[in-house]
Amino acid sequence: MSAGAGGFGQKVDRVRRLSILLLQKNGALFSSDFQKNKEALAKVATIKSKQLRNEVAGYITALLRREEGEEEEVSPELTVTQPEPEIS
Repeated sequence: MSAGAGGFGQKVDRVRRLSILLLQKNGALFSSDFQKNKEALAKVATIKSKQLRNEVAGYITALLRREEGEEEEVSPELTVTQPEPEIS
């Protein structure tokens, strides 16, 4: 299925593919910090476009933050709930 005349889907696919490939080959260099990921990208890849570099670094950051969030989920027993105010 095509993404339309703008080609937006192709751009996202390129960023996603690049990000996953870089994570597979150099995963230890990346973290959930965007600035550090931009620096790591400069070491392992030559990306001349500042916009593409930032999109790849951002995608890697988002993936790693999502993974961290799944690992650090709070168990229901530890969740503090606020009592609902009574309505008179």
